[in-house]
Amino acid sequence: MVRQGIIAAGNMLVDHVHQIVQWPERGWLAEITQSERSTGGAPLNVLLTLAKMRTGMPLQAVGLVGEDSDGDYIMAMLEQYHVNRQHVQRTHAAPTSMSQVMTDPTGQRTFFHSPGANRLLDLPAFDQLDTSMKIFHLGYLLLLDSLDMPDEEYGTRSARLLAGMREQGYETSLDLVSRKGDPRYQPLVIPCLPHLDYLVINELEAGEFSGLDMRTIEDAPHIDNIATAAAQLLQAGVKQRVVIHCPEGAWGLQAGSEGQWVASRMLKQEEIVGSVGAGDAFCAGLLYGCHERWSLSRSIQLAHACARASLLCANAIDGAKSLDELKTELPDAA
Repeated sequence: MVRQGIIAAGNMLVDHVHQIVQWPERGWLAEITQSERSTGGAPLNVLLTLAKMRTGMPLQAVGLVGEDSDGDYIMAMLEQYHVNRQHVQRTHAAPTSMSQVMTDPTGQRTFFHSPGANRLLDLPAFDQLDTSMKIFHLGYLLLLDSLDMPDEEYGTRSARLLAGMREQGYETSLDLVSRKGDPRYQPLVIPCLPHLDYLVINELEAGEFSGLDMRTIEDAPHIDNIATAAAQLLQAGVKQRVVIHCPEGAWGLQAGSEGQWVASRMLKQEEIVGSVGAGDAFCAGLLYGCHERWSLSRSIQLAHACARASLLCANAIDGAKSLDELKTELPDAA
């Protein structure tokens, strides 16, 4: 049997995205010029970006949402985009997770997050998944309280989950949440690495893991340190590919090969509407390339194109394009 399709699991939430005139000083008012609601979190952003690529690839979601209007909205979006929602469970014990996202005129976003039902997502939710699917993607570590709990054998429950997925024949992928100064990066991430095929993270997360400066004093990517961090992650157990991305480009490292820097095509600041979900869009493009066995550089170029499209809209998925459209933005050869 040729396995095909991507399962994305973990944080499911609704982003209430607000465009603000400026970030206020503490205690003062800032005007909201526009508001909208959209799905958020790694699984939904990745799956809906892939769905809008219109490749016909089977897609499945795994998560936990509340019995409330935000939960209804998530289920309706999955149905609209023909994503299998059989393993999205609902609970009365907690509300659907949500974030209030403030986006200033530069596109910089600030999140106020309510974890809600995501805190309760645990190992039984992953029983009896479709074993004809090829890739299992989990996100975000450090925001899934039950899966972040210790495990005597594997170190963490998320490591146990990823090990189990690999034993069932899935290729596994992981994304982290950007949390500055969180001391849990190493204790929660390291146990998962030997059970991963792909790790796709941004430079902030790589810096928290490695302790290295990911940007120079001129605020440019510190490519040598990014490369060192990627090598550390591969040496710590990642089986196939480590990709660390930032606005200017991405460093990709594949087992048995030299690492490579793939520059992005930067947008002008005034072109950026919002950066909510751009990292997940990048991840979706990269996972598609991995699924189709594209070269690492070609996969990263597609990932850049997905992220660039996302930056042109305020929410995580409205900017997503079809694969045919995305391919027109790629170099002729890679």
